[in-house]
Amino acid sequence: MVVSILFEPIKIKNLELPNRFVRSATGDACANSAGQVTEKHLKLFDDLAAGGIGLIITGVIYVHPSGQISPTQLSLAGDDCIPGLKRLTRTVHDRGAKVAAQLFHGGRESAPFFKETGSVPKGPSVIENDPYFTEEYCALSGQEIGEIISAFGDAAVRAREAGFDAVQLHGAHAYLLSQFLSPFTNRRDDEWGGTLEKRLRIHHEIYQNIRGKAGEDYPLLIKTAVQDGFAGGLDFSEGKQAAKLLAQWGFDALEISQGLRGKYFEETEFRSKINRLDREGYFREWCREIKQQVHVPVMMVGGLRSVGLMEEIVAKGEADFISLCRPFIRQPALVREWKSGGRSRATCVSCNECLAAILKRQNLRCVHEERERQRRCNTADELAKSP
Repeated sequence: MVVSILFEPIKIKNLELPNRFVRSATGDACANSAGQVTEKHLKLFDDLAAGGIGLIITGVIYVHPSGQISPTQLSLAGDDCIPGLKRLTRTVHDRGAKVAAQLFHGGRESAPFFKETGSVPKGPSVIENDPYFTEEYCALSGQEIGEIISAFGDAAVRAREAGFDAVQLHGAHAYLLSQFLSPFTNRRDDEWGGTLEKRLRIHHEIYQNIRGKAGEDYPLLIKTAVQDGFAGGLDFSEGKQAAKLLAQWGFDALEISQGLRGKYFEETEFRSKINRLDREGYFREWCREIKQQVHVPVMMVGGLRSVGLMEEIVAKGEADFISLCRPFIRQPALVREWKSGGRSRATCVSCNECLAAILKRQNLRCVHEERERQRRCNTADELAKSP
């Protein structure tokens, strides 16, 4: 087998991509206080595009002020953000790559940010004595749900105007859409909760709103939760059925991931110690099963590091795309290296120090590499000083 299988052109709807590599959405903490693009964004995305990635997905972009989770997060909640985003998409396109905007609402996960502003975030319903979430929040009204649905559609229109080649809904990782999907956090007894179809209603309404406003031809992707990180939440049997419904409705590609987070890294999408081949591809089984039952492209994310494993996954038809996050923080040119014939495993050590930096609102970077570089410099200085 040769690496070329990963570099075959492939389409998502009418969007032609040069290879099967996706930069999975990654928070970067580079936006200014108005949620607008900065020079740091342009450098980050220029490096990623120059690195040969077929499709770059932005970090989370909030579509409505009620869904913001950070003061350094990009916005698509107003037209004033469009000029800066046009600069970002132009930067990517000038390198021959494609870029999608990830549309996002934090739901109750906006609590740490809202605490600073004196506001209270909202989710599907309020859970008493939740061992996985201790912040204050309240339940969304039907009218508020309608406003959020409309905001997703308006944001997709702005994304298209700004030059994004596609949009992706964030329906995973404990944020609003996964809160609605999970029976643990969605305990409503109205039209937005109860059965799987009712818990997915907000997904469907957002889908229709975007299609009606941004156009039937505009590629619409979703990162979807198929299982929560702890017992008693969304289980895979329901998550798989949800993924099938999303594909049947018309989403153009599915990126398969986790829903609500547990207490430890092993119960989240940020699993660590990916230091052996058998630790890689921790969502592989989910993807394999879902790929067999849907007619749209599937993206596999989750601890992939080795070229040979990626080739095997695509060759066996377990996924159509290889989606990477943390490796591109350390090695933005990784795809270009592999295309040139390199076979080296991605050097990311999955320490999650990059995540810790983002949570502190520091710009995205590989903290581990930064520390190693400083250590080497200190060693060199010491050697230079020695007699």
